[in-house]
Amino acid sequence: MTPQKLTNDAISLLKRLIETQSFSSEEDQTALHIEDWFKRYGIDYKRTENNVWAINKYFDEGKPTLLLNSHHDTVKPNSGYTKDPFKAIVEDGKLYGLGSNDAGGCLVSLIATFTHFYNQKDLKYNLVIVASAEEESSGPNGLNSMLSVIPKVDVAIVGEPTLMNLAVAEKGLVVFDAVVSGTPSHAAHPNDDNVLYNAIEVLQWFKDFKFEKGSEALGDVKLTVTQINAGKQHNAIPAHLDLVIDVRVNDAYSNAEIAEILQEQSPCKSITPRSLRLNSSSIPVDHDLVKAGIAIGRTTYGSPTLSDQAVLSCPSLKLGPGDSTRSHSADEFIYVDEIKEGIKIYVELLERVL
Repeated sequence: MTPQKLTNDAISLLKRLIETQSFSSEEDQTALHIEDWFKRYGIDYKRTENNVWAINKYFDEGKPTLLLNSHHDTVKPNSGYTKDPFKAIVEDGKLYGLGSNDAGGCLVSLIATFTHFYNQKDLKYNLVIVASAEEESSGPNGLNSMLSVIPKVDVAIVGEPTLMNLAVAEKGLVVFDAVVSGTPSHAAHPNDDNVLYNAIEVLQWFKDFKFEKGSEALGDVKLTVTQINAGKQHNAIPAHLDLVIDVRVNDAYSNAEIAEILQEQSPCKSITPRSLRLNSSSIPVDHDLVKAGIAIGRTTYGSPTLSDQAVLSCPSLKLGPGDSTRSHSADEFIYVDEIKEGIKIYVELLERVL
């Protein structure tokens, strides 16, 4: 197979994925398109729920294993679309469509790269590819469910749009539900313990609060109040006010440490994390993958956005074609040339490592 054929086939696969609805937990039809690729290229694959995966032909249990992963689920299109989100449209070098950038371009580029190496003997690493489901929803049947199914992974490349630069660290996420308390009463009567006024001081505390430890790669922990809910009628002062707090965690803290600090110090009546499993992730800058990327001119940075890296315990590198700022946007697109470059760089990087 020629590099040009692989690239053309990858772009064709992406167009089919765009034109097939694949919201999180509804990826069964896009999984079939991915299965078709593996069948056409003679690759022995397996499917677990809507996750499609394969290992290289000459897999050797005595060697370390490198995971290639990206996802084929999408968010629902927002109301700002002017183009049909389920139609793959190429204009001015841009391939438009829902999931084109996040993360279809990455996925098809990694599938093409895996196919390039599938039949090669004497690789230093085994290769495992997982085209995963439920990334956008952090659902129970995504990559997290595959880690006990696939061979043990020693290092991973997670395909997300990074302009093919090396995201050597990624912030984790903890979402908290918090409660501000007060005294309920009729609005016509005096009340010095109005929960809505009490919340002003609490909101100011969250606005001003800073976690002490910064990170060279990821900067400071970012805490943001994102939702407020209180009251049911105009003439009744409610007993409590509910807050949702989004915390993006750097690699200086575990999620458990973040929860402990806020539970000890925040002025809320209660503050409870929804989950502690989406931790920050990173790869040593002296790892062979990073050194290979730097050697071919790619830059390193820390990523503020969450991906399936969060469910991995091994070192992982986030790397892929496309631009993260286009993700979840109206009229989402990826440049066709970005896919071509993505496959070229993935292959060149792995040739230096494998």
